[in-house]
Amino acid sequence: MTTTSIAPPPSAGPVPTLPAGLRMGAVRLRVRDAARAAAFYTGTVGLALLGRNDDGSLRLGVEGETLIELVGAPDAGARPRGTTGLFHVALLVPDRPALAVVLRRLIAQGVRLGASDHLVSEALYLDDPDGNGIEIYRDRPESDWRWDRKTVEMATQPLDLRQLLGDAPEAVPLDAPMPEGTRVGHVHLQVGDLAAARRFYVDGLGFTVTTDRYPGALFVSAGGYHHHLGLNIWQSRGGEQAPSGSVGLVAFEVILPDTASVEAVRDRLAASGEAVTIRPQGFAVADPWGTRLHIRAEA
Repeated sequence: MTTTSIAPPPSAGPVPTLPAGLRMGAVRLRVRDAARAAAFYTGTVGLALLGRNDDGSLRLGVEGETLIELVGAPDAGARPRGTTGLFHVALLVPDRPALAVVLRRLIAQGVRLGASDHLVSEALYLDDPDGNGIEIYRDRPESDWRWDRKTVEMATQPLDLRQLLGDAPEAVPLDAPMPEGTRVGHVHLQVGDLAAARRFYVDGLGFTVTTDRYPGALFVSAGGYHHHLGLNIWQSRGGEQAPSGSVGLVAFEVILPDTASVEAVRDRLAASGEAVTIRPQGFAVADPWGTRLHIRAEA
């Protein structure tokens, strides 16, 4: 991999937005015990163990699609409170019955969890054995989302778990894997400053703000989704990157529909002074707090 700096084009036009075909890819996490974490992601979350990468990290996902990668690091220290990094990785299931099956399994295993109705979605929250935050959610139909011009209405309201359980299909066993169509719906990050986050993720990368009405948070997306990224300072205002090698987020993927889209974003970032590292099918770049994004074209 090489780092490149690309000169700006002779006449730079307006900054384009990211394409509507954008989706989130694999999220790479550092954990102390990869086997313990893999057992949690398979037995509790419901992902399948897909294999091992050349570097020894484990791949977990659904129907051959990698959603989570686990990097084992027995000597990794805890991420200090107040530092930037992962708030949660959010796994999107295809419908409400699928979410109800997950809820049944979590209750049966005695997992400590939270739950919220966000108007656009219904979500369950839990932590993995290393404290990495996980959201498992289902989207309400887009026709039910309420927009005020370019701002989507979102909230955090109680979720009726008894009602949700009522949608669980009786024939589906507790150990049923996550269904086909499950994917990484969004990634939520803790950042040090919302203005700097906006400059990088919106003005630089090209995400569109979908709501900035949550105190201390900013939500952005491409293609009219409610959010592909959440950015907050709730516990990290003024925070810095966690010490190298800490437990937590290593990198996450942003997948664009074609090579031309990837090259346009790469050239724009490099022209603005960001250091981009060439990777297969794309490139890597770090946000102002060292959180690493791998941006690549759809395979």
